[in-house]
Amino acid sequence: MFTIATWNINSVRLREDLVARFLAEESPDILCLQECKSPVDLIPVEQFRALGYTHMVARGQKGYNGVAILSRLPITDAGDRDYAQMGHARHVAARLENGVTIHNMYIPAGGDIADRTVNEKFGQKLDFLTEMRDVCHAERPEKSIMVGDFNIAPREDDVWSHKKLLKVVSHTPIEVEHLQAAQDAGGWVDVTRQDIPQGLLYSWWSYRAKDWDGADKGRRLDHIWATGDIANAAHGSRILRPVRGWEKPSDHVPVLASFDL
Repeated sequence: MFTIATWNINSVRLREDLVARFLAEESPDILCLQECKSPVDLIPVEQFRALGYTHMVARGQKGYNGVAILSRLPITDAGDRDYAQMGHARHVAARLENGVTIHNMYIPAGGDIADRTVNEKFGQKLDFLTEMRDVCHAERPEKSIMVGDFNIAPREDDVWSHKKLLKVVSHTPIEVEHLQAAQDAGGWVDVTRQDIPQGLLYSWWSYRAKDWDGADKGRRLDHIWATGDIANAAHGSRILRPVRGWEKPSDHVPVLASFDL
């Protein structure tokens, strides 16, 4: 059995101590970080290694994007893909000794306007999702887990107000359709909602809210998916809401799930 966590950390160097605190308190076997905002050689690994996370597979760049997989279990680098040919560090994969492949994804946010004709970033987001779908169609994944900041809250109960957010990037019908197409193409199962099928669930709260907890205008942007052949081995999903209240936090919180594999 192993436990995997995903967390958009919004700068791993700025929040190194928060990552270390989370690893010390929760002890997941694997932590997938997004938006590391660091070249790989500048990721502060020493404190993580001291806590037992001696393995890392990462892709980085200066100042923005960046994905990393920290692990207490041996992992090997399973490559990356430049989705939508953006030249961004938004995907990296690692393979466990049991043959499970972990994909760590940071899907583009997509800007503020849900119209690719006037917003290039929104077009890039849709193209990224389309390529995810096409890759899964070309070679259907097996024994795989995909996690990360997908920047989409797909269900009505993944946002604080479905009606008010229908035209807001992250919850628009076209984004949800594109994400669903990629999910269907790979036979991916939303592990969090398999475990917690009903009720409002959020993993992100905007920095703009002075009282994020009281306003509670959240969205579930961070996800753990598994291929159908191993999804039934998943259990124990959690979203660590209190982490949003830590000092100088990310606007995202960790999402966890365990697998009996």
